[in-house]
Amino acid sequence: MKLCFVSNNKNKLLEVSSILKNIEIISLEDIGFNKEIPETGSSLKENSQLKAKCIYDNFNIDCFADDTGLEIESLNGEPGVYSARYAGNRSNSTDNINLVLKKMKNSTNRNAQFRTIVTLYLKSKVYFFDGSIRGTISSQPIGKFGFGYDSIFIPEGYNLTFAQMTGEDKNKISHRKKAIHKLNTFLINN
Repeated sequence: MKLCFVSNNKNKLLEVSSILKNIEIISLEDIGFNKEIPETGSSLKENSQLKAKCIYDNFNIDCFADDTGLEIESLNGEPGVYSARYAGNRSNSTDNINLVLKKMKNSTNRNAQFRTIVTLYLKSKVYFFDGSIRGTISSQPIGKFGFGYDSIFIPEGYNLTFAQMTGEDKNKISHRKKAIHKLNTFLINN
């Protein structure tokens, strides 16, 4: 089976490919699509579906997309659906992390969760899969691996941020792994 993963993020592509070992994953680059798909949804589910639907409608190929958000309790669920552009449309991970840490400077509640929603378009039907992991936000970035908010997220039961873990170790417990594992189970059984 061949599926297109609707993402321009090479780190995500590597992460997902390492989980879906029995599926041939093709990238947006492989199909010649190099545009940004506007994420205008008001939820992770809507954004995930917008991305998958765009590729399915334009290329008529089976595909899946994800949207992931970091939800912080003391920030009323922010950055959430705006995680990738929390510090503005031209922001990068460092800008986003700095804004989170600034807003949480005096917060004693550091509880948070990463949540992923995956949308699958398969033979003209749509399916959704979710995954989440609870944890806390560190007071400063720690670690050199990973991407996004990995350097400030400490998963529950660990003393390391995601950015201090190898990709292999992170993939054993991550929110995206949980959602992609549900996707994989569905594909195996259908």
